[in-house]
This record gives sequence, C-alpha cells and structure tokens, in this order.
Amino acid sequence: MAAPVRLGRKRPLPVCPNPLFVRWLTEWRDEAASRGRRTQFVFQKALRSLRRYPLPLRSGKEAKILLHFGDGLCRMLDQRLQQHRSSGGDHAPASSGAKSPAQEGPPAEVQDSSMPVQAQPKAGGSGSYWPARHSGARAVLLLLYREHLNPSGHSFLTKEELLQRCTQEAPGVAPGSARSWPALRSLLHRNMVFRTQQPARYSLTPQGLELARKLAESEGLSLLNVGIEPEEPPGEEPEVPRSFSAELGASEGSVQQPQLELRPGEYRVLLCVDVGETKGAGHRSELIRQLQRLHVTHTVRKLHVGDFVWVAQETRPRDPARPGELVLDHIVERKRLDDLCSSIIDGRFREQKFRLKRCGLGRRVYLVEQHGSVHNLSLPESTLLQAVTNTQVIDGFFVKRTADIKESAAYLALLTRGLERLYQAQSVREVFVRQLVQVRGVSGEKAAALVDRYSTPASLLAAYDACATPKEQEMLLSTIKCGRLQRNLGPALSRTLAQLYCSYSPLT
Repeated sequence: MAAPVRLGRKRPLPVCPNPLFVRWLTEWRDEAASRGRRTQFVFQKALRSLRRYPLPLRSGKEAKILLHFGDGLCRMLDQRLQQHRSSGGDHAPASSGAKSPAQEGPPAEVQDSSMPVQAQPKAGGSGSYWPARHSGARAVLLLLYREHLNPSGHSFLTKEELLQRCTQEAPGVAPGSARSWPALRSLLHRNMVFRTQQPARYSLTPQGLELARKLAESEGLSLLNVGIEPEEPPGEEPEVPRSFSAELGASEGSVQQPQLELRPGEYRVLLCVDVGETKGAGHRSELIRQLQRLHVTHTVRKLHVGDFVWVAQETRPRDPARPGELVLDHIVERKRLDDLCSSIIDGRFREQKFRLKRCGLGRRVYLVEQHGSVHNLSLPESTLLQAVTNTQVIDGFFVKRTADIKESAAYLALLTRGLERLYQAQSVREVFVRQLVQVRGVSGEKAAALVDRYSTPASLLAAYDACATPKEQEMLLSTIKCGRLQRNLGPALSRTLAQLYCSYSPLT
C-alpha cells in the first residue's frame, strides 16, 4: 500500500549569509583532499561551523568567534578577501539565473562597505514582495526600520510596543489585539522579521531591512522625518569630556547645562541601574533585592548605553528635585549566557559593543552571568567562550564572569564600594603622600617622614623658596630621618626631589 501523501507548504530554505567564505573553504578543502593532506579535515570542520552561523561576516577576523576558526585560517580568509576586492570582484558571488531588480539594487545602509557578502532575498523575499500602501505589514516594517535607525534604541520592539505605536501612527491597520496579528505573522513567514527571546522581541532581518529602506525611500521618508540625526562619518570620534554634567535618560535635545564642579564632601557615589534590569522575569527584581540586601545606594532609570553606570550626585543641590550629577568613568554591560546567545544571533552583540566603545567612558566592564546548563543554549559553549575572549582581547573590555545573580550583585556592590573609596574626600596630606611614592626610591616610610616635616606641597615649596642657592635646595631634605633606624634620606634622593619641585623646564 502506498504511503499517504502529506500536503502542505514547503518552508523555503534560508540563504547562506556568507557564500564567499563557504566557497573558498570548499575550494581549500577539496584541494587539500586531492593532495592527501590532513588539513582537509580542518577546512571541513570550519565549513560546518560557518554554515551554522546565521549572520554575515565582514572579515575573516570576525570569523574567529566561530568554532574551528584559528588565527591562520582567519588570516587566509582576509588575504583571499583582499585579493577578491583588488581584482574588482563584487561583494557577493553572482547567483545562478536572472537577477531580480531588488538584487541589483544597492546593499542595505546598515551593512558596511567592507562586507564580503550582500544578503540576497530568498524565495518570496524582498525581491518579489512589496506590501500594499496603508497595510499592516508596511506599517510594521517602517516602525521597526525607525527603531533600527534610532541611535538610542535597541533595534527591536516587543509586540506590545509595536501594537501601541501602530495604534498611534496607523490606527486604520492596527489589529484589535496583539494576540492575533496576521501582518506580523506574514512577515515572520516571509523572513522579513525574526523573533527572539521571551517575551518576544521583533527586529528586521537583512532582507526586511533592505525592503524597509526601499519603502521609506518610496514614501519620501528621510532621517529627519523620523527624528534622527544622520550618523557621523566613520573614523571621526566625537569629543566626549571625561566628566560632564548629565541627567542620564534625558533627551538629547535638552538645553545644555553649565559646567558642574563638585568638591570633596559635596557629593555621593550613586549606582544607576537601567530600567531594563528591573522588568521582565523574576530574576530582574531579584537583582534589586540583592542590591538592597547589600545596602548599595542605587537608583533605577533609563540608560541609553550599558546596564549600570555610576554618578557623583550633589548632596546639597540648589534644586532638590534635580541634583547635579557627574558621570564617573565606569560602565557595566550585563549578559546572561542565554541573552548572550540571542544577542550574537540577532546582531545586538556587535552593535552594543560598538556603542559602548563610543560612549566616552574609559573603564568598560562586560559582566557575563552563568544561567542554567550550557547544553541548553542555542550556540555551542566554545562559541560563547570565543566571543567573550574576543570582547576582552580585541575590544579591550574587562570581562567578569559570575556564577549567578547573587554573585553579580556582590560584584556591583564591590565596585560601588571601591568607587566610593576612590572618590571619597581625601586630605591634602594623603594626596601628597601618594604623589611622593611615585618617585623612584621614595618608599612609604620615607614619604611619611617627608610629610611629617612638610605636610603639604605648599609648605615644601615655601622651604625651597627660602633657600639662598640651588645647592642649598638640593641638600634641603638630605638630613631628614626615615624609618625605624632613623637613617638620613640622603643627598641623591634629596637632589631628585629638588629637581622635581624646583625645575620649571621639562625634566630630562
């Protein structure tokens, strides 16, 4: 008896996001196999790992995040990519058959010009799909495109946020409830939008991004229409002051406030927690409970970059409702392992690191928190370890790994205590001792003996000014008794300190 025929639509196969790298790895594997070399197995493992990766890679160096991709193989890919570009090759190999007009168009704006591949529309993709005017699908694509362009956004929207914005801007196409939304379901099926995490977050795929850009151009929407300023040219870093007066979460168009200066004793160190760390599942509120248990002074607000920052807040402000604040030079991005997997897959991992490097704060911490078993994650453990290693070695972040949320809260409490000690009110005597011990040969005992005689730099400079000759200045400190044995400081160290505090020209 013949087997029953199963009816239904076939799900279209996803397009390979890195066809050039796949083609070159295949060539190298076949060449090694024809010569009987064992490197064929290395290329085969790397090829298998690359085919599982869903995102386009801009260079061979970026492929180092994948399993079985070492320095040598990444270097080979970069050299081959450079030869391909110098020979006039396009960014992606031509597909067989006739090209659709959408395929011949320019790549999406978000893709870098150095991308080795250009996302090609799949069957039923942007090449053959054009949502009707005033349709729900068109409204969803434009809303997600606007969020993607927003530098202070997250490049994704939840279903509730999509429904709310659609109701405000296109009430005629908004559904009655978010439970059943045919337009969103159609975009998911056509691979224009993909969904991640729980609760669901929706963002544009490369095909959806290209289609949304064309829709915006067809309707005459520019960056100014969506309230976003154009990005600065690459390579031009904005000047960001080391410390600046800011109210975190304030709009970028607010009036610039006068420069704020806080003296010792006029401020307190305050931990600012992003509002996203307090919403969602139960582990979010657990973090706040742990911070309260550890007596960490904190506040919850909307942060445009990072999950945790510290500010020096006025203790006696002129306006108690709006105390002045200076952002300290530390910022923390917290990632659970499951969220790290999702961010790598949907592209937020690279985008968030880019924004953290551009935020102007020098001490960036990437906090990686263990969550559940690594065998239940959507990416192999080795891939996550490679991503974390790249974050530390290549991007220059300090990476801290914690076992659970309690250890993460304890680490944040430890950072807060350290910053309080670092920025607490220090006497001139303590600062003078710290300055003296930076001089080679000046130990703690010698510095203590010096400040017992001259408690401030001003008193030492006054003593130098009272000397009649430069020789007398050089020997001024030589007879100061130091340590338990009460030995003299000596003429050599006395001469060095005299040169440091009495020379107006650069020291040689």
